Amino acid sequence: MDLLALRCFQVVARHGHISRAAEELRVAQPSVSRTIARLEAELGVLLFDRRGRRIHLNDHGAAFLRRVDRALRELDDGKRELAELAQGGGRVTLATETLLTVTDLLARFRAAHPEVEIRVRQSSVDAMVRRLRTREVDLCVASQPLVGPGLVSEPLLREEVLLAVPEGHRLAGRDEVPVSELDGEPFVTPSRGHWQRVLAERLFAQAGVEPVIVCEGDEPGAVVNLVAAGMGVALLPAMARASEVRAPLRWVRLAEPGCHRELRLVRDGAAHHPAAARLFGAFAVHHFGRTATGV
Repeated sequence: MDLLALRCFQVVARHGHISRAAEELRVAQPSVSRTIARLEAELGVLLFDRRGRRIHLNDHGAAFLRRVDRALRELDDGKRELAELAQGGGRVTLATETLLTVTDLLARFRAAHPEVEIRVRQSSVDAMVRRLRTREVDLCVASQPLVGPGLVSEPLLREEVLLAVPEGHRLAGRDEVPVSELDGEPFVTPSRGHWQRVLAERLFAQAGVEPVIVCEGDEPGAVVNLVAAGMGVALLPAMARASEVRAPLRWVRLAEPGCHRELRLVRDGAAHHPAAARLFGAFAVHHFGRTATGV
């Protein structure tokens, strides 16, 4: 049993498919099959149930995978800790739902700590949890709760969510509107799973209204420009008012409780937390505390 065999087992277990695992590992499919067969022979038990081209972890495989995941995470943390010591400044890898949320934070951190290397991954909530578990990222900046054993979160910002409408819209002169007045209103929104969409669907359901989704996608940062272009209205965080757009917008409060978002910094409490990540986390808490956006 060696590390390559364990990593091969881990990848096959994740994909449930020999050929897909071989593609990720960049080796020939027969090599993956032989590695799994040798591992099972050494352990004296079958780890997978075979069903055609797909394979599924059995009870023995699931139990073994828990141990393998833990062992490989420890080894990966050890390598990162040594690399951190060798690099001096170190490196931090961050996942975020939208890049615009952290643009100013990244600029200020780089100016204050040029010795630290920063890598950023735009991710969905589900991908964030997976990337924390696999040590692909050190920290996540999330507007939705990340659920998982051992995950530790720290509040960064609580801000009001506003209704953005184009200039000349029927609601442009209002200070506040109830969600009930948005029935049938053309809406611009990120696709399902993004925090704005989750919030919007909750507010709509509570008010019993059905806005018309005229534009949806996976570029939340583009929503403000689409509203300015007259495509429709949108729910946007208060910090979006600082965004540069090609046409002016009007910002209207929604007369509903709970119309806010909470930005949190999340990490895996069981993982090695590099010095660079600790430095970035403390900087982020201070940054958002200093620039907290209200109305």
